[in-house]
Amino acid sequence: MDYDGMRVDDASLRTNNVNDYRVTCIDFIKDIANDYFAWVDYYQLPEEEDKKRRAGINTTIERTNEWIAKVPQTIKAVDVVMNDGIQKMAESTAGKPFQIGVFVNGTSSYTKAKPGIINVNVKASGREGRKTKLGFHFKNDRFRIESTCDAYLDETNLPNQEFELMDIDLKLHAEKAKQRDVISFTVTISEIDNDVELDRRGLTTIIHVV
Repeated sequence: MDYDGMRVDDASLRTNNVNDYRVTCIDFIKDIANDYFAWVDYYQLPEEEDKKRRAGINTTIERTNEWIAKVPQTIKAVDVVMNDGIQKMAESTAGKPFQIGVFVNGTSSYTKAKPGIINVNVKASGREGRKTKLGFHFKNDRFRIESTCDAYLDETNLPNQEFELMDIDLKLHAEKAKQRDVISFTVTISEIDNDVELDRRGLTTIIHVV
């Protein structure tokens, strides 16, 4: 399950009113969530896993729409928050078979940071003694990132080795960010066994620049 860069039927091209667009996107998040719930139905999962994935989608609806209502000040910022939420719903639908954590200032998923070089701590561990390593979001793209400012994750000197217990720090360059900017990014981790990738999952984080 994946998602990247979609708009709401070009609704953002038909309005310049941020408040109207917020309402459109809040409704869209609620509506598209039904597609992800339908995928969970389709998987016919064990009861506990079914509950976990539905809870993840519901939490994302609530938190994303809370952010859409309060944080973004521009159409572009609303798009970033909305797309972040849809990415998170896809991740909840796919499930999290091994442990991954992405933290900014000790907080995950929905975070705050000041402009500058932002430290991103990534932790992961595989199942049954398997190792993990930093993966690729798409074939040639290490990370997914969408923002209202000129932000990027530093890809120089990235660790390429496999970890029994991953605990690494990435550098998110947001020196040009200003208050009220938003930055959404996805870190992808691969689970490895005998040099073979068995599974791969992404974890998406959004930062409100304060």
